[in-house]
Order: sequence, then structure tokens, then C-alpha cells
Amino acid sequence: MSDHPAPHPSSTTDAEASQSGVTRKLVAVLLGLTAVVTLMLCAFALPSVNGGPHKVPIGVSGPQAAARSLEKTLGGDEWDVTAYDSAEALASAVEDREITGGLALAPEGIDVYTATAGAPVATGALTALANSVAAEQQTKPTVHELAPFPVDDPRGAGFSSAALPLIFGGMIPAVLLTRLFPGHAGLRTRLAGAALFSLLAGAAVTAVLQWGTGSLAGDYGITALGLSLGMAALSLTFLGLEALAGMAGMAGMAGMAGFGIGAAVMMLLGNPLSGLGTGPYWLPGGWAAVGQFLPPGASGSLLRANAFFDGTGAGTPALNLTAWVALGLALILIADRRGAKVLRTGATSAKSVPTAA
Repeated sequence: MSDHPAPHPSSTTDAEASQSGVTRKLVAVLLGLTAVVTLMLCAFALPSVNGGPHKVPIGVSGPQAAARSLEKTLGGDEWDVTAYDSAEALASAVEDREITGGLALAPEGIDVYTATAGAPVATGALTALANSVAAEQQTKPTVHELAPFPVDDPRGAGFSSAALPLIFGGMIPAVLLTRLFPGHAGLRTRLAGAALFSLLAGAAVTAVLQWGTGSLAGDYGITALGLSLGMAALSLTFLGLEALAGMAGMAGMAGMAGFGIGAAVMMLLGNPLSGLGTGPYWLPGGWAAVGQFLPPGASGSLLRANAFFDGTGAGTPALNLTAWVALGLALILIADRRGAKVLRTGATSAKSVPTAA
């Protein structure tokens, strides 16, 4: 007869349930991480693989027959061609950002009007196209650059590198402020801190890019305010998501779910689809639209407009970013009201509890 007592049935059941819960959590984490890695690959690889000119708006001018013939030849998925009455009208359209560039046909040769700062990769493709057309006419094209990058950074390397600082400039202050001033009591402090940081960081980043690396031109104050708006759009949205998740009862690490959602969208989609280095026309149409809707893409477009085109084309991205700021403020306001309601309910409950005699 054994001296060892038989295991209690309830203890065995609890142990099995605990092990089952651990297994389910592990499976969920592994599947989630796999999905994130796969999404990251798709977001970075697919736009690159499918990159190329997609309905790039360009213009042509010159003798009517030649211009119409070139317009028909280039019509398709790569180029969106508009005919202009004169080279002057074509150049004006480039400066007004109605088109990215154009070809002016003339008996003595071809004039190419470009705006490299607006769409650098598409400009390269347009120049190659001009060389091909000129070769058929046994001549050489003359390039007129209407919106170049600054001479200190002719390839726009500094401008292209602004994508990640823009994203992290929105993420990092939201995380730190939430850690330092948690809960409903610190919500308004987090809001004020994010707004002030956006102004300071926008001014600092613009100063470095404009005077440190020589990558930006244009009015410093307006460009800095545009960058600040982009950072505020990100940080306030992150703060709003986190605050709303916290008010929904998600405590501790679970309360960072709002950050996780926002960071995944902005990093995995917003960064590769921003078109900051190539211009939006080098991405497939659907990808480009998503990229310009998200704050990183809208911030890049606003920065491009203010830094190189005297604000031409700044309206749409500025309104887009303002809408994101409004969304973040709305989420914060909802979280603030929910938090205040919880505090009032708790205070009322405390008063209703009878005290001991």
C-alpha cells in the first residue's frame, strides 16, 4: 500500500487550465509577431517591387501635330499627359505644381522643364524620356530646372532622411509623457507637453535641415510650423489612443495597446508609403493614396511644398494633418470625460459607504 496521497482532482484541473492558458497565450503571441513581420515585409517590399511611374502628370507643348502625337504615344499607365499652347504655359504649370514637368517641342530641339524637388525619381524618368525623344529627332534636350534641391544637398538626401525623425518625433514624446504623467490626473499635462514638444522639435529639426545640412529652402518659420503640425498630428493621435484604451480599463502593459496600434500603422505603412524620397507618383495609385492620407506622407508633402514651392500645394496636406490633430484631441476629450465620470462615481460610492460607529 503506497504512503503517497492521491493528487486532489481540483488541483490537477487548475494546473491543466493554467498550462492551457499559457499555451494559448504563447500561440497568440507567435501568430501576432508573424503577422507583424509579414505585414512589414509587404509594406516595404511591395511598393518597391511595384514602384515606377504611375500616372505621372506631365505636359507637352509645341507644334500641334507633334504635341498631339507625343501625347497619344505617352498616354497609358505611366504618364498622364496634358497639352499646353506654349512652353511658357507649360513652365507655369510646373511651377504651380499642376504637373511634375514637361517637354516643349521645337524645330531646333526639345526643352525639358523639371521640378526635381517635387518628384525626384519621376524627374529622372522624364529626363530619360526626353533623351529618347531627342535621339529620335537627332538632337539633344535642354533641361530647365524650375525647382531644384539646394546646392548644398543637390540630391535631397537630407530631405529624404526626415521621415523617421518625423515619426519618432510623434511617438517618443507620447510614450515618455505617458510614463511620467500617467492616468487621468496627468492627461492634460500630457496634452500640453505634446503640443509644446511639437513646436520645439519642429523648430529644431527645421533649423538642422535648413542651416545645418542645407537641405531645405523657403521661409524658416512657415516650414517649422508645418513640421510641428506633422509631429502634433502623430503625438496627439498616439496620446488619444492610449488614453482611450486606459479609460476602457486596460491597465499596465495592456494600456500600451493604443501605442502599439498607432505605431504599427505609422511605421509599417506610413513610413514606406510616405513617398518622401521618391515623390508620391512613384508608388502605385492605391498605395500612394494611403501614404498621403497618413501623417508621415502628409507631413512630407507639406514640407516639400513649404520648403521648395513657396507653399504651393500645401493646402491639402495641411488640412489632412489638421484633421489628424482634431482626431487626437477628440480621443483625448472622450478619455478625459470618461475619466472624470469614473472619479465622480468613485467619490459618490465612497460617500455612500456607512462609517463604523
